[in-house]
Amino acid sequence: MKRTRIFRPQSPDPMNVDYDTLQALRKTHPAWKLLVADHSPLIAAFLHNTFIVPNQRRLSRADLASALEDLLFTLRETQGKDAFPRSAQAYLDDWAGEDKGWLRKFYPQGSDEVHYDLMPAAEKALSWLESLIQRPFVGTESRLMTIFDLLRQMVEGTEKDVQVRIQELEKRKAAIENELAQVRSGRVDILDDTAVRDRFLQVSQTARELLGDFREVEYNFRRLDRKIREQITLWEGSKAQLLEDFFGERDLIAESDQGKSFTAFWDLLMSPARQEELTGMLEKVFDLAAVKELSPDRRLKRVHYDWLSAGEHTQRTVAKLSGQLRRYLDDQAFLENKRIMQVIQQIETRAVRLRDQMPQGSIMTMDEASPDILLSMERPMYKIPVKPKITDTVTLGDGSNIPADMLHDIVFVDRLKLKQRIRTALQTRDQVTLAQILSDHPLEKGLAELVTYLALAAEDDNAWFDDALTHRAVWTDAGGIRRQATFNAVIFSR
Repeated sequence: MKRTRIFRPQSPDPMNVDYDTLQALRKTHPAWKLLVADHSPLIAAFLHNTFIVPNQRRLSRADLASALEDLLFTLRETQGKDAFPRSAQAYLDDWAGEDKGWLRKFYPQGSDEVHYDLMPAAEKALSWLESLIQRPFVGTESRLMTIFDLLRQMVEGTEKDVQVRIQELEKRKAAIENELAQVRSGRVDILDDTAVRDRFLQVSQTARELLGDFREVEYNFRRLDRKIREQITLWEGSKAQLLEDFFGERDLIAESDQGKSFTAFWDLLMSPARQEELTGMLEKVFDLAAVKELSPDRRLKRVHYDWLSAGEHTQRTVAKLSGQLRRYLDDQAFLENKRIMQVIQQIETRAVRLRDQMPQGSIMTMDEASPDILLSMERPMYKIPVKPKITDTVTLGDGSNIPADMLHDIVFVDRLKLKQRIRTALQTRDQVTLAQILSDHPLEKGLAELVTYLALAAEDDNAWFDDALTHRAVWTDAGGIRRQATFNAVIFSR
């Protein structure tokens, strides 16, 4: 029997998934490396719960290492002490290495503490792992309707014939008038619970995917920023040529489909009317009985604030790129001190070429960080020491003796938990006072917790103290005694 080979046309999908491409991706792509890593369940679970779930854009080394150390301690109790032998900081440095590329390690502007952020490739791997978990309900109707709506928008949006457009608008007008007549007559079509759940799951999935798109757009701009810095370091030609190359690549990103889509989305999101409309619709949807049965994530009600926060990070990256270019244009010493600039340029060129060749062993040793100089005339005059008088007994304000076990009490205050309370309060307001936060979350650890709040405010560049206004905090200690403390007003802002 003669066999006939049937040739099918190639798929129009531009994505190339042949053997060679997949083999290269398996060796080089960070997402694939994460999936096949030795401790991939630990890495994926930690990064998902730390960055994806709370939509956290960046975390300091101390906070991230503390959270990872807690997870490692819990796992070692069940998996054995030898299951994860390395320290939390060692794991973080490994995940942020060039060969892994799951975390971005950087120093924020104005800070000397290392921070970490999740890379887009790692977020793609986490999204795929999340899709493997069986969902209680898979909707298809809403997706089909979305396809019809998108196709209708493309067909109507590209139609140039005025008469055809008028006909389509007349059809939509007649359909709306017919629906109005049905409603006035008392016939109202209401979505059943299945249709409501179908559409809600589609909204939830799309909202989470948008957050990932923000991180990828920001990564593209940051990659351009790094490329421009390297070009400035190695540049030997004229400024005009460098600017031409820079603006060409900048326009290439801005005019790309991704750049245009991000700009349109950001302009739509920044509309106050759209924000109020979105807030009102989310409130109504979460009150539906069919949605409550799904036990939805309550953070979805504030997803537009998460979009704003993620978009601000992207805008800051673009502003940073523009600032780097402006400093280069203002550098008049490039011509006045040509020889000095050439020497510095040679050093920078050498550093860029050797950035992947880390030296072995100690590079430099210093006995002291600064010279110890003591001049003779700076020595103070001799003063007779004052002998302090120590009383035999020390009492509290109410006259009772101080119990000795108070000196051994250790109060632990979770700084990360307090930071989360401040961020949550700022999601719906531009400013919030410490008194308002304490009203929503009364003090649990007493004075130690209040002092930690004040310390966080002192470290935050967006917080300030109002000396003209005072607030009062009230709490009950372990002994049942009501305590109170007065402090200057503290105002946190975005």
